[in-house]
Amino acid sequence: MITQYIVGLAGPPGAGKSTLASEVVCRINKHWSQKTSKNYSAPQNDDVGVVLPMDGFHLYRSQLDAMEDPEEAHARRGAPWTFNPDLLLKCLHALRNEGSVYAPSFDHGVGDPVEEDVFVSSQHKIVIVEGNYLFLQEGAWKDVCSMFDEKWFLDIGIDTAMQRVQERHVNTGKEPHVAKWRVEYNDRPNAELIMETKTNADLVIRSVDF
Repeated sequence: MITQYIVGLAGPPGAGKSTLASEVVCRINKHWSQKTSKNYSAPQNDDVGVVLPMDGFHLYRSQLDAMEDPEEAHARRGAPWTFNPDLLLKCLHALRNEGSVYAPSFDHGVGDPVEEDVFVSSQHKIVIVEGNYLFLQEGAWKDVCSMFDEKWFLDIGIDTAMQRVQERHVNTGKEPHVAKWRVEYNDRPNAELIMETKTNADLVIRSVDF
């Protein structure tokens, strides 16, 4: 019997989804390790929590190149239509039905997904799927949203989120004016759309600065 508990963690760019998902899974695994080490003579090193990022479900650059307006497609990369929700849904169904799945990761250096780079196994009882559009109610995204046992939304003021995103763009090598343009042209419209999905969450968590 498949007993995995799948949590969807959504929120706009810059909210801190990856950081929160990683921290929650780290604490779950630490707690499990401490618990099992008391019950068994040898330490148990099998993690029970894992993060499955939505980043790996970006369309490939070659797929963007093949679109009607490739320049616009690349400029808007990160919008819902530049992802492959059907593949994400397929992975979640496999996880539900088979208990394990190989999912893609995303190589930011190359700018493309890496196939079968994330392995979620049957030992992983808590899977946190983190990404922007997990709670959208359009097309295949609606089916993706229905796959979660629990839905968390990481809330943040859009201006604060966009400041974080702009700083991230600069830190990864973009000129400040290019970073600002990308935020206004792409990241902010995406964030505004994502914020509308907050009402679909079971739990709203406020993002904070450390």
